[in-house]
Amino acid sequence: MLKKYLPLIILFIAACAIWFIKSHQRGHYVRNTDVQTINVIHADSIISVDNDDDFNRSASKIIYSKHAKCRMDCRHIDEAEVKAILKNGKVNEKKIEEDDRGKTYPLEGVAEGHHLRIVFAPKENDVVEVVTCIDLDTDWDCDCK
Repeated sequence: MLKKYLPLIILFIAACAIWFIKSHQRGHYVRNTDVQTINVIHADSIISVDNDDDFNRSASKIIYSKHAKCRMDCRHIDEAEVKAILKNGKVNEKKIEEDDRGKTYPLEGVAEGHHLRIVFAPKENDVVEVVTCIDLDTDWDCDCK
């Protein structure tokens, strides 16, 4: 009788394992970022002031993670493009993440013809780390781990 139900038991266990892994991946849960907006009433208009000053676009030093270097190589992204996105890219607020390592800020924009998302992590002493680089238009083959 066990032989009859063994495939169903294995299938059920595999489905439970997949569900558990998918539901506990980083970024699955909606996080409440500590971004605060203060509305200041000034004459005829409302000015929105963003109090989240963790992220410095004019960092004195940019460092690259091993993963970011690999992704940049695979996707033909150079340091000039990373700097252009850092300076002019728009923060995708829906993709800001925070964990025990700190906050990450995904900036999106176009640099040298590439539509990119670069994920930055502010560090101490006016340093920013490039976590990963994504080409939003092209799905490049890459064996980075």
